[in-house]
Amino acid sequence: MNVLIVEDEKALARELEIFLSGNNFLCETCYDGVSASEKIATNQYDFILIDLGLPDYDGLDLLKEAKRDNPEAACIILTARAEVNDRITGLDMGADDYLPKPFSLMELQSRMQAILRRKFGLKHHLVHLGNFVVNLTDRHISYNNTIISAVTKKEFDLIAYMILHKNRTLTRPQLSEHIWGSVVNDDYDSNYIDAHIKNIRKKLNVYESPEWLETVRGLGYRINL
Repeated sequence: MNVLIVEDEKALARELEIFLSGNNFLCETCYDGVSASEKIATNQYDFILIDLGLPDYDGLDLLKEAKRDNPEAACIILTARAEVNDRITGLDMGADDYLPKPFSLMELQSRMQAILRRKFGLKHHLVHLGNFVVNLTDRHISYNNTIISAVTKKEFDLIAYMILHKNRTLTRPQLSEHIWGSVVNDDYDSNYIDAHIKNIRKKLNVYESPEWLETVRGLGYRINL
């Protein structure tokens, strides 16, 4: 999941970046509204965290731009403006959530996960794929209550991302962007995703063939759920 953090308090911005990166989000940070506006216009994010109290920009204007240029992104307002009218204004303008400062990082993460479940139509953090169970919160896959420890972080990222986009074919570039973020490295290898999928199948086949993981010839991969 790609996250844009827009926060002029550098210590808080850094704290958010460290916490979210440690919880498997790919983070970019802007300390002012102008640079955030440029990034929102050119990149696509899964989450945009917006501080309303930016020194050079009206945070609500930035929210409007985010809803226009990043329609798939979930926007969460993080602000010192805690009055009810401020919250109503932010939510009415399209914010997906509103957290007044100071806030708990754990609560922020839980709210982001709840937004993902609503957005992708998942009722629970446990997803059953045949006899496999994927725990999206604790980030592991189990079979008959046995956790499959051989699955790596990036392999789990791929499976989790395909679950969120279940029954939809995802191309290799789409999956690569999710793994690497908005910047594709110069040494990008188009076989990278294929190698990961091959490894996933090999590790799961020890237990049972993952028939739900489909190769779509010439396009990419999808999970049928």
